[in-house]
Amino acid sequence: MAGDVFVRLSNVSKRFDRETTVVNDLSLEIEQGRFVTLLGPSGCGKTTTLRLIAGFETPTEGAIVIDGEDVTRKPPHERCVNTVFQSYALFPHMNVYDNIAFGLKMKNVRKDEIRSRVSEMLRMVRMEGFESRMPSQLSGGQMQRVAIARAVINNPKVLLLDEPLGALDLKLRKQMQLELKRLQRKLGITFLFVTHDQEEALSMSDTVVVMRNGSVEQTGAPEELYERPKNAFVAGFLGETNIIEGKIGAVEEAEAVLVLEQEERSFRIPNPGYAPGEACSLSVRPERIRITSSPEVGEAWLRCTVKERIYSGSLIRTIATTVAGKDILVDESLEQRSRSADGDEVFAAWKPEHAVPIRA
Repeated sequence: MAGDVFVRLSNVSKRFDRETTVVNDLSLEIEQGRFVTLLGPSGCGKTTTLRLIAGFETPTEGAIVIDGEDVTRKPPHERCVNTVFQSYALFPHMNVYDNIAFGLKMKNVRKDEIRSRVSEMLRMVRMEGFESRMPSQLSGGQMQRVAIARAVINNPKVLLLDEPLGALDLKLRKQMQLELKRLQRKLGITFLFVTHDQEEALSMSDTVVVMRNGSVEQTGAPEELYERPKNAFVAGFLGETNIIEGKIGAVEEAEAVLVLEQEERSFRIPNPGYAPGEACSLSVRPERIRITSSPEVGEAWLRCTVKERIYSGSLIRTIATTVAGKDILVDESLEQRSRSADGDEVFAAWKPEHAVPIRA
């Protein structure tokens, strides 16, 4: 059932030598039937984590449990998982039918059952009529669908996907994002997806795991991570944001005063639980800020000078510079955009509830 922990990593580390720790004391719980994405920059350990779950790598320390079974030292073929790679790894000398049927043939499944299950897979990935095509005759998106069908036909309980959309052009990538999500919902199995693409992670996932330096920075639903990042790294990696640095002044039960010394400004924020004098930053998304000549009562604001305005179709982006020389990014819709021009003295204003206190 969805909601039950299906994959558990407990204090897992992977070192390739004394100097290189790729995964560092990582603990993670993945619920059954969820689309979970490991997101992070290159070298953060997300692919190595996937390979540890698949059995292609063995942890230096820690334990991996899948469906209640400790698989830490078990080889890949003894685990209830299958992997789809960015390269797809299709057999070039086999046609689509034989590529998909390969796993079943290795298990000596009856021919009539193989035909039935391959036909079912072809319908599921929308590749009917391509049975006789060779991989060299397929597009990138079609090869990816065949690779997924080949992995899914063996009824894995977890499907691991290592940046499978990385080689596709932007339009096809968008289409395949929808296809993968549709397929995951139809199959009802756990998908563990690796990417460095923030938009991809936000649009496809039930749960996003943000990684850095071999460790988990934050785990949660896409909206939670985007709206409530716990630190500057998560805020900056999940889309663009403005980081406004200050320190805590007076503290009350529900509120605190954030002092921006360089901006010669202070304003009240929800009490983040920091002590007076402690460094605290605010993360404010560009779409949460407006450019105005007169802030409303209760709004937080910074005095700025308009540096540049950029038209990008549905949005107008304004880059405004504060009195301390910091650039503030503001995204406004065409209908609600201000009429400011380069060089105008303005205010960048936002509602206090749209600013998230974070640690640097």
